[in-house]
Amino acid sequence: MSVSSVYAEKYKYNDAHLHYVNFSQQSQGIEPLIEAMDSASIEHSVISGLPVIKKWADDQPGKPDTAFSDDANVYWYSLTDEIIARAVLSLPESQQRRLHPFICGFNPTDKNAAEHVARMLEWYPGFWQGIGEVITRHDDLTALTYGETARANHPALMRVYKLAAKHDLPVLLHSNITSMSADDPVYLSELEDALKQNPNTRFIWAHAGTSKTINLRNKPEFLAKELERLLSAYANLWIDLSWTVMDDHIQPRGKVSPRWLSLIENHADRFMLGSDVTGSFKRVNEKMQDFIPLLEQLQPEDARRVAKENFLTILPKTNSAKVHHK
Repeated sequence: MSVSSVYAEKYKYNDAHLHYVNFSQQSQGIEPLIEAMDSASIEHSVISGLPVIKKWADDQPGKPDTAFSDDANVYWYSLTDEIIARAVLSLPESQQRRLHPFICGFNPTDKNAAEHVARMLEWYPGFWQGIGEVITRHDDLTALTYGETARANHPALMRVYKLAAKHDLPVLLHSNITSMSADDPVYLSELEDALKQNPNTRFIWAHAGTSKTINLRNKPEFLAKELERLLSAYANLWIDLSWTVMDDHIQPRGKVSPRWLSLIENHADRFMLGSDVTGSFKRVNEKMQDFIPLLEQLQPEDARRVAKENFLTILPKTNSAKVHHK
């Protein structure tokens, strides 16, 4: 029996980071998502849009496949939340219970952002269970985005965080810990400001502040050190172990880092898993199985927390099990 088969018999997964659409706001569809969840032994999943859409520019040869297909910009796109609402509400009630919709369709540098969140909460009462992925510092994606650079401690986002606390909504936040060229965590203070000033808001730090173009392996090893400090100092912080943090730090070349294993063991109630797929769900199973080497080295109770239980603890207490059917 393979390791993956052994793990599948012991535990189920919950997916804390999934985008229903891609950067063109297109999706494989809600039924294929449910099928992918079943195939990957995922019981519950975040479902969010993407807060930006890629411009199909006249000077480009064809419609772009990704945000980075050409030099055209991306821009903030509020309709993404309506796409999520319509998709989820089209499902039978039994399947709606498995999906946990997050609001993300706002410009995080615009003080009107909190009004968009409030409007979504009013239009779909009891439906939304979180906010995000909020995209702030994101290297190449930031460079392609029209307008002001988004940052985790922007005044517009402080208003969103306060609204999140009022409605008991967690916030999934992408905020790079550093830039492509710096050798120290130059952007970490922005995240820490948000944590300090909003102690009643639960933050999930996407990818632990990493991204594809930030190669921290060639820089001082401050990431794990800073995570240990932050998790000890801020009870309102959780970590999403998706995308680059797994490949480049926790399991480089498929071998689990002892330092990261110790960090996760010390804070086993603060980490969660995510596929971070965008619009297509064909690789959800593969991405969840990538976590198996890490999970197999954790104590069984810690593995269950990381793979499944921690995600459910950050959802709103009043509506985490509510059916959204209208």
